[in-house]
Parts: sequence; structure tokens; C-alpha cells
Amino acid sequence: MLAGCDGSLIVAIEGGMTELAIDQGQLREQVLGVPVHALGLAQAINCVFDWALRRESRTVFLCNVHSVVTARRNRAHAEAMDSADLVAPDGAPVAWMLRRQGHADQPRISGPDLMWICCRRASELGTPMFLYGGSPGTLQRLGGCIRTEFAGINIVGSYSPPRRPLSAEEDEAVVRMINQSGARIVWVGLGCPKQESWMQAHRGRINAVMLGVGAAFDFHAGDVKRAPQWMQKSGLEWLHRLFQDPRRLASRYLVTNSLFILALLQASLRPRRSLRDG
Repeated sequence: MLAGCDGSLIVAIEGGMTELAIDQGQLREQVLGVPVHALGLAQAINCVFDWALRRESRTVFLCNVHSVVTARRNRAHAEAMDSADLVAPDGAPVAWMLRRQGHADQPRISGPDLMWICCRRASELGTPMFLYGGSPGTLQRLGGCIRTEFAGINIVGSYSPPRRPLSAEEDEAVVRMINQSGARIVWVGLGCPKQESWMQAHRGRINAVMLGVGAAFDFHAGDVKRAPQWMQKSGLEWLHRLFQDPRRLASRYLVTNSLFILALLQASLRPRRSLRDG
């Protein structure tokens, strides 16, 4: 048994995992100024389903190097990160920094992995899910792959938003559609920082747990091939993606990675102080 976000006991996600209850206030560390929770995969999943079963409107962000750098340069994104209910360390460098702050066993919690394990759990519990983001073709392929992999999965709807901003009336119609579907979990695949902004704007309006998982839609739909395990564990998944789509991702990775390293060097020159967010 594992403890949920409120301390209540709920069933462990994976056999053999025995992690302690989390106190989100105490276990939130600053990674170059961005608050990230130090927690294990099972704890993150328990939080998602604890909130989903209560039909609470919550936001879950997956934080990587790109997200950290964006937050340092964009006040709106920084505010969204700060207000999120759960910010998990997606990028390997983010997890490494949490380890250096005393969380020796901190794993990387990647969006695609979190989504897939949650889908498995949702199929066991019958938890209704909604897919928001991606192209119509990607959503069709993604839904098909999830239903093939997880018998009995309950995908209650999907929506591919236009590239332009929605009008107030269109947005209200989307909120109504998602709430009327009965979804308890909403997977959001809009990419950073658009998905974080969207989730922040809809917290309290959509009666479900919203998780921003970025490229997970493309990976699980089979549109993009994911890096091999050794690259994921070595923090080189970004390099694999860069080789696949250099025209689109070159500036993002080369610039953000450089800015992250520069910020890390600057931080290392300053005296270390307590960064826990109570």
C-alpha cells in the first residue's frame, strides 16, 4: 500500500514499490529557480489517481531543461510552473540536480513513461480519460494504439485544437465537452509552454487531472521513434530527437541546453542556501 497526496492509503501502482507518503510543500525544490517536486514514479501516479478519483481539477507538469529555461525567460511560464499542483522531473538533468540537493534516489519521470503506466492503471480501474492536443491523425493513431495495448481502456473523447487561439465561446464549448464526457484524467499534448499555459487557464474549470506530456502523443502514436533506453538513461534523449528533426529542434536544443549550462555554472558560483519551498 502507498499513501496518497492527502496521506490516505491507496493501492501501489507497481508490485513491490513501498515509497513513503509525500508532503508536496516540504519536498518541492528549486531547480535554477523553478520549483520541482522530489518524488518517485509510484508517488506521482498515486497523486494522479487520488485526485482523479475525487474528480479534482489539478495540473501536473513534466519539467525538463526546456521548461526550466523557458520559465527563467518567460514570467507567465514561471508563474504557471509555480502554481502547478505537481511538477515532476522529466529531464534527466533536472533529476540529477535534485539528487545533488539530497534526493539521492530521485528518478527521471518522463512524460511518455508516466502516460503509459497511467493508461495501464486506468484500464484496471476503468478511469475515463480524454486526449487533448495533436493533429486529428495523431489522435486517431494514439487512441488506436492505447486501445490495442490496454484492453478495456475508457477513452471518452479527444480534441485536436486549431493552431489559432480559441474564441471565448469555442473555449467554453471545449470545457463543456470535456466535463460532460466524464473524464477524470485529461492528457494534454500541446508542447511547452503552450500546454502549461492551457492547463493553468483551465484549472478550476475542467473537473479532471490535467497532465502535460508534450511529445508523448507522437511517441505513442508511432509518429516519432523514441530514443533507445541507454540514451534515455544517459540524458541523451534530446540528441536522438535532434537527429530525427534537426530543422525544427536545432535552435531549441542548442540554445536552451547552452542557457541551462550557463545558468548552472552561475548558480555553482553562488553560496548554496536552502531551496526548499515550505
